[in-house]
Amino acid sequence: MSTFIKFFFLTALLAGACAHDANADKKTVCSITVNSPDEKEAFRRSLPPNKYQFVELVERGRSDWLESACRQGIRCDVLVISGHYDGGNEFFSEHLEAREYLPVAEMERVSCSDSCPGLFSQLKEVYLFGCNTMNPEALKSASAEVGRSLVRSGYSRADAERLSRALSARHGESSRDRMRLIFKDVPVIYGFSSVAPLGPTAASFLGRHFQSAGAGEVGSGRASAKLLSQFSGHSLVVANGLSDPDPRMAYRQDVCHFSDDRLSPEQKLAFVHQLLRREMAEVRMFLDRIEQYSASLTEADRQAPAVSRALENIARDDASRTRYFDFTRDVDQPAVRARMLELAARLGWLSPAEKRAEIMQMINDQIAGGAVTPAEVDLVCSLNKAHGLSQELDRLRLSPTQASKVSTAAVLACLDSAEARAQALLALTSPNDEEVQLAQVYLRHHPIADINEVRIVTSGIARMNGSNAQVRALNTLAFQQLSDPQSLEELARLFPLAASAGVQTAIAGVLIRSDYKSIAKPELVQTLQRHRLPSSNGQDLIDVLIHRLQAQ
Repeated sequence: MSTFIKFFFLTALLAGACAHDANADKKTVCSITVNSPDEKEAFRRSLPPNKYQFVELVERGRSDWLESACRQGIRCDVLVISGHYDGGNEFFSEHLEAREYLPVAEMERVSCSDSCPGLFSQLKEVYLFGCNTMNPEALKSASAEVGRSLVRSGYSRADAERLSRALSARHGESSRDRMRLIFKDVPVIYGFSSVAPLGPTAASFLGRHFQSAGAGEVGSGRASAKLLSQFSGHSLVVANGLSDPDPRMAYRQDVCHFSDDRLSPEQKLAFVHQLLRREMAEVRMFLDRIEQYSASLTEADRQAPAVSRALENIARDDASRTRYFDFTRDVDQPAVRARMLELAARLGWLSPAEKRAEIMQMINDQIAGGAVTPAEVDLVCSLNKAHGLSQELDRLRLSPTQASKVSTAAVLACLDSAEARAQALLALTSPNDEEVQLAQVYLRHHPIADINEVRIVTSGIARMNGSNAQVRALNTLAFQQLSDPQSLEELARLFPLAASAGVQTAIAGVLIRSDYKSIAKPELVQTLQRHRLPSSNGQDLIDVLIHRLQAQ
């Protein structure tokens, strides 16, 4: 080999080594942009390219962009996340056509699984540009039954109250706590404790900060007092990720048992079984996660020998089952009690018949306690969507006073009682707004289909006295999408007699959603124009209805 060729190869190798060293010295700023790119671009404009390189992790048009970034072995020193934040579940875009979003559960999975160490393991700083990303307000707290459960377990009332407070603090899952859990060992996490500035405004603040303070602090792992000052008045705060000495690391380990991909289904079920052997107060605090994991198991998963054995171990644990049902039957909120019964069935603690019996006992308890609200009516209708509870009506033991209440009738109607349905429909014409609300919720699940029912209800609503209850009843009727000309004409005749603009607007709402072509006559348009009452809302549904009638 000639001296010239040797020199050429040596020069090339040295140049490559220098280029490699230069890239190695650069800090990598990763960005996850699901909404505004303004913040990312502010960093890009301000940071010197010889010291910082930028990588956008979101790949438009593919749903597995985070997994793709993991496979590429991208390593991040700084992470900038920009998106609207819903306060607990995901970062999303304001653009309806956008398909990219960032679930917090996916971030948790990646963090707990250590399946993508490059993205999170060497992070020095995280910037969370979204409202409430570091809000310290707890999203969960220990309910009253938690304290009662602890007393049943032998704790004094004072100790039960203290432990309830401790459970609330441990399981509060504020946005701030979740971000600290996800970004373990990250020394600096910036976010907003309440409302965040819009992208262009945040970019302007960042630009001013970099002009005055320079870019040397970015990626240093040290919180910048100057940056916090630049965003003063806009709720920017800073925290650090959890680290091993932190007492909350034990809670993180529990959470990661649900999210860690390295654990097999049988290992995760073994952990669920371990939880079920703890105080039921703590099981209640983990209910969301236990539910989600149990529901994620497919029938094929359940048939796998190891998983089947793990489920069998739980099903045979009579001591845990007894404590679980003692707690479940004492739960204050019927919706939570129903969720716990569903979970019990998935864990093998209830047969279908036993589950139906437990639900009917729950309904009986609510009626007996006089605690049936629209929320309970909605729950019972939802639970009986497949009509599986209809055969259990005789399990209810009602006094004459209980049976006469509209709230009871709405519940029984959800259980397919024909007599109760008639009573619930009449409640829609009641002068009592609370009774109208109960009927409204029931009809959301069981619309009016029979023409005689339509006419009875319409006639009753027309005779109401113009109260808020009448407006609510008309709004309910609007979503029944009437097609009966007789009923529509009765509502049209009511329009000039209405005593308020609210009632007239509600009538227009019924007509505009109905088959109004059958009554689209010039006389109706004249009635609407001549008799409409003054309104401070500008153009409304009455104007839209007039325009559509004139177009016929």
